[in-house]
Amino acid sequence: MQLIKIILFVLPSLLVSDAFGNGINKNSVFVCYGRLQPESIKGFSYVILESKYYTFYEVQKIKSQNEKVVAYISLGEINANSNYFEQFNSDFSGKNEVWNSHYLNLKSEKTLEILMKMVDNILANGYDGLFLDNIDNFSDFGHQSNQKAEVIQLIKKIKTDYFNHILIQNAGLELINETVQYIDSVVVESVASNYTFDDKSYKLRNEFEFEEYVNKLVSIKKQYNLPILLIEYANTIPLRNAIEKRIKPSRFDYFIGNINLQSIPKFIK
Repeated sequence: MQLIKIILFVLPSLLVSDAFGNGINKNSVFVCYGRLQPESIKGFSYVILESKYYTFYEVQKIKSQNEKVVAYISLGEINANSNYFEQFNSDFSGKNEVWNSHYLNLKSEKTLEILMKMVDNILANGYDGLFLDNIDNFSDFGHQSNQKAEVIQLIKKIKTDYFNHILIQNAGLELINETVQYIDSVVVESVASNYTFDDKSYKLRNEFEFEEYVNKLVSIKKQYNLPILLIEYANTIPLRNAIEKRIKPSRFDYFIGNINLQSIPKFIK
């Protein structure tokens, strides 16, 4: 699932703080794929943004107020609304109907050239690195499983060309053994929560599944010495609080938001 399409409204920092409440620990994670006033994004360890909404100078402002500021890029899909969409010349391997995006063909040299141009343009804006989305597409049961070798080589090239920048991998845990030397942390979605698209329902994940998931992530963190970041989904205050109660003992950094990721999270009573 395309994680990041997040926070859109222009609001003062006080309102941002009130809106999140206890949903985010200070100096933890902030995810935003929309436009905010740069001065309102403060005090986080990780900030993930949609690069097209910010100028170089605004990125510098945000960086001065946070530890790491990275920009979103998908290595597996391109949305039909992207400025780069037409450049791929319909060289796709299918469509993701949920997000109105198309699966990229990493076996195409042209596709790889365009992706690297996107990387160059994004990082020229001063970001500390990239958030690499849709890596789970390349796992054994993903739509692009036949491009696993290609995505690993692409991640390697990005890290080689930009060795001073951080790379955050979204999901794709089975690839970590081969990507670990190029990435700096891993994001995992819906560990404590379990949103289902068919009925548009927010809920907690089954407790047994949750415990197994957390144990697996703790093992990965220890084995590879990788920071683990969690993205969880809730729509009510009780569910948000239940998610926090579950994940806080893990000491993973986390973000809790609404599934559409298009506005400041709102949690009803």
